[in-house]
Amino acid sequence: MHVNKVYAVITISRVAKDLGEDEDWLSDVANGMDTEDGVIWVYGIGDDQVMAFTDFGIENLTELIRMHREDPELLNRLNR
Repeated sequence: MHVNKVYAVITISRVAKDLGEDEDWLSDVANGMDTEDGVIWVYGIGDDQVMAFTDFGIENLTELIRMHREDPELLNRLNR
């Protein structure tokens, strides 16, 4: 079994900027992702925390963006 090592992650702010997406919307889209999907939480001092993605996570997120663009009501159905 080949396991890809993670050497860096990219914050949701950077991913949103790079993809030209709204960060809040992107956060809603990514909310259902798990660590197996390539998303992690980075914790700082106090309550400071930020969502971040591996390269694999960005690939998965890009696919989720496509799905949500094709079906804009998807988020509403998922949040019920």
